[in-house]
Amino acid sequence: MSDRPRYNLTELLACVAAGFIEDGRSAFVGTGFPVVVGMLAQRTHAPGLLIIFEAGGIGPRVPALPISVGDSRTYYKASAASSLHEVMSASQCGYVDYGFLGGAAMDSYGNINTTVIGDWAHPKARLPGSGGANDVGSFVWRAIYVLRQQSKRTFVNKLDFITTPGYLTGPGARERAGLPADTGPYRAITQLGVYGFDDATKRLKLLALHPGVTVDQVREASEFEIIIPEEIGVTAEPTDEQLRILHEIDPRGMVIGK
Repeated sequence: MSDRPRYNLTELLACVAAGFIEDGRSAFVGTGFPVVVGMLAQRTHAPGLLIIFEAGGIGPRVPALPISVGDSRTYYKASAASSLHEVMSASQCGYVDYGFLGGAAMDSYGNINTTVIGDWAHPKARLPGSGGANDVGSFVWRAIYVLRQQSKRTFVNKLDFITTPGYLTGPGARERAGLPADTGPYRAITQLGVYGFDDATKRLKLLALHPGVTVDQVREASEFEIIIPEEIGVTAEPTDEQLRILHEIDPRGMVIGK
């Protein structure tokens, strides 16, 4: 009998993230993990999901995992083969419901740093920067963060640089900065659990733990205080059907692993 776990962390996070996507909505997806999440949702509970790629593919039925947002497969049976300008304009016009983002660090209001660690002029590390992350975080209705390594180095009191706005300094701050009302971070998913943002304070709030994780582990892996409600859920483990579809999407394990 094999001692190998039935699923790995990436498979769990992909299933959890896909579960937040509603049918009949639109989602801005980037290379790698977000594509897998969008494809999984479209092949399970959200067949009417409109997937949007940064390079211009709108509404494809992606046949196999593309290696980039400009891969020809991102246009397969698409509603439109447009451009970067077109899809960013669609986001600014309010036509994109979901967007997936990662980051090197996040604060309690969901602001993200993917630019620099340390002082700007003399940094400890230079990071990839924004790409389209600022646009996605600014204009989609619901931004979903996937931050795989929650720790005191990634959940920080103060960011060295804000690449992508979350709720900035709290309630009303996005609107005062000129961003659309009712937009912003929706969920954050880490190796420990799932978080939302408190309606009153806009601060990070624990919603559910992954199987086997404790509240103490969540508290210990953050510089800032996370809101812990009385009732906390437990995320569902991937089903056999979800795992089968994930390996159909990514047979070589480029994203989800072998």
